[in-house]
Amino acid sequence: MDIKVGNIIHLKKQHPCGSHEWEVLRTGIDFRIKCLGCGHQVMIPRKKLEKNIKNIKE
Repeated sequence: MDIKVGNIIHLKKQHPCGSHEWEVLRTGIDFRIKCLGCGHQVMIPRKKLEKNIKNIKE
């Protein structure tokens, strides 16, 4: 899966704030993503993130 910094990803599960969309801030073994609804940042392992992605907007 080709995920780059700056991409907007749509996840299967929503964040508690109600948003499904996240911005990719860092890539590697772990990803740092930021919720576009409330601005919360999360570090998540690559394998878990790739499993939960619904689609990618560039």
